[in-house]
Amino acid sequence: MERARRRLDRDFFARKADALAVDLLGRVLLRVTDEGERLAGRIVETEAYLGPEDKAAHSAGWRRTPRTEPMFGPPGLSYVFLAYGMHHCFNIVCDREGSPQAVLIRALQPLEGLETMRRARLSHRGDSSRPMPDNKLCSGPARLCQAMAIDRALNGVDLTRCERIWLERGDESSPERKKIGNSARIGVAYAQEWADAPLRWFEVGSGHVSRGPEGSGGRRGAADGRGISSPAGPGG
Repeated sequence: MERARRRLDRDFFARKADALAVDLLGRVLLRVTDEGERLAGRIVETEAYLGPEDKAAHSAGWRRTPRTEPMFGPPGLSYVFLAYGMHHCFNIVCDREGSPQAVLIRALQPLEGLETMRRARLSHRGDSSRPMPDNKLCSGPARLCQAMAIDRALNGVDLTRCERIWLERGDESSPERKKIGNSARIGVAYAQEWADAPLRWFEVGSGHVSRGPEGSGGRRGAADGRGISSPAGPGG
């Protein structure tokens, strides 16, 4: 019962992406691996993608493809896509069914399973000779997916019911949740008038965010940080 009370339900996700993106800061993402290990991280950076009118979103112009189908589902579904054919990104579908909005989880502060995260990141990097500090484990959408063992097998799952991945409220009294910065999203220079829309939020002073407060839509995303976009354009 205690776990059920802590878990975020569908009503929590049933709102516009920009409102949800702010309130997700400080919440905890939980993942239970195939081996039964529990991994957890506190959300410290998000980006909102506002649906058909948002030229940075995969659903821009009401584009509906097999890839973007989860975005049209009920709030609380996962949307996991592959960027550049090699980097997974984890998003949470929101608003209401048929309104294809989502929030990209850009960075976490690791809380549980750090050594497992570290091994996964080092394995993906292919070089274990250099150290992997804690603040590099989940600092970027691709990095956190590597660390948390998130891939397309978790695409479209119901985060309000799934036993492999879900979100919890976290410590709502934490003072860090009150120190919120805002900027343009990262890596969406192609999105015309939406490129500079201030739809990225992050915890000010956190060493776990993917980039500093200047994070500009005009800067091209690196391997650790693209929005809900791709070189082929939204939904490509």
